[in-house]
Amino acid sequence: MEALIVYLLAGLGAGVGTGLAGLSAAAVIAPMLITFLGFEAYEAVAIALASDVLASAASAWVYGRNKNLDIRNGLVMMMAVLAFTMIGSYVASLLPDQTMGDFSVIMTFLLGVKFLILPVMTTKEAMGEKSPRRKIAESVICGSVIGFICGFTGAGGGMMMLLILTSVMHYELKTAVGTSVFIMSFTAFTGAASHMVIGGIPDLTALFFCVLFTFLFARWAAGFANKASAVTLNRIVGAFLAVLGIAMMLVRFF
Repeated sequence: MEALIVYLLAGLGAGVGTGLAGLSAAAVIAPMLITFLGFEAYEAVAIALASDVLASAASAWVYGRNKNLDIRNGLVMMMAVLAFTMIGSYVASLLPDQTMGDFSVIMTFLLGVKFLILPVMTTKEAMGEKSPRRKIAESVICGSVIGFICGFTGAGGGMMMLLILTSVMHYELKTAVGTSVFIMSFTAFTGAASHMVIGGIPDLTALFFCVLFTFLFARWAAGFANKASAVTLNRIVGAFLAVLGIAMMLVRFF
């Protein structure tokens, strides 16, 4: 029963984070499985990434159905992210003890505060003012930066993508989240597959319930986010990320 409660709470946090803000499930599920159930880190990450795949794909479908998804530039950015994640990982392997595992935890909190203080109020009309060539160039450059940082630090890409899509590429918030989860559905699949090939199939009970709960809550959260106004969504996303960031810091540091 204790394990089921942990799976439910992990799926709740990861699913709502994915559907609302494009947060990677690995940022929530892995620490909870390790801290409360004693899972090995590699197995916990494999379960978290597998949960990410279906939750991100379901969220992307909801955002796409509501025309809040930039597929063309998302595909370009995804290829850059995948390529430079490998480069960043390789560079990190050459340096002694170069790790920034706490990077995504702190960034989650700071990004939440950012949305509360400086909400994203870009409109789709403003997004359309950029030329297609410029959008593709920005997607390649930003995707390369995101991929390298994530590969080098080991941090999840969801928060990095949301930050860059809204602050650098000036995406409207819903389109930023929709594009982020679209990209994550592919990157999480490659990550989950590689973890399972190398480390074997994880605990099937944990895998089933984490995937199920994350999917259900992500589907609900994405539907809610697409119906909310920009002001309301900024406040909810900001509050959720700030609270989640504090909770993750407490789990990690205390």
